Amino acid sequence: MTTKTTRAATENVEQGADITKDMTAKLGSFVTDTQKNMTENLEKFSKGFEGVASFQQDNVEAVVKSSEIAAKAFEGIGSEISAFSKKSFEDTVTAAQDFASAKTMTELFEKQTAFAQSAFEGWLHQATKMNEIMAAAAKDITAPLGQRMSAASNAMKGFAL
Repeated sequence: MTTKTTRAATENVEQGADITKDMTAKLGSFVTDTQKNMTENLEKFSKGFEGVASFQQDNVEAVVKSSEIAAKAFEGIGSEISAFSKKSFEDTVTAAQDFASAKTMTELFEKQTAFAQSAFEGWLHQATKMNEIMAAAAKDITAPLGQRMSAASNAMKGFAL
């Protein structure tokens, strides 16, 4: 082998070594970047999953709270209906006794008319009161669920492009 051939062979070996060194560095960098990206993506996914789990837990709590409010509201409505029914029955018994004391047909008709008017006004007042109670109950019952819907809407805005 000549000196020229030896030099060329040495240069080729050195170039091959440089290429190998460069490829090894690039491959190492690629592997490092890939591991870093995978780790970051896994962390993002984990945080996202934790966020979804937390969001679902908040939804369950809102349903439970709404159910508790509904139970209390229905209990109050039941008590209101019971109290009105009791008072209505007592008023009817009192009116019947008053009717029995009438001396003339005119007096009986006047007492019946007065009782009918009073009973109707009482029923109308009670119907208005029940409407207000039920409207307030519906608002209170749906409030926790409405808050969760707002939270879901805000979360979805975060995903918008």
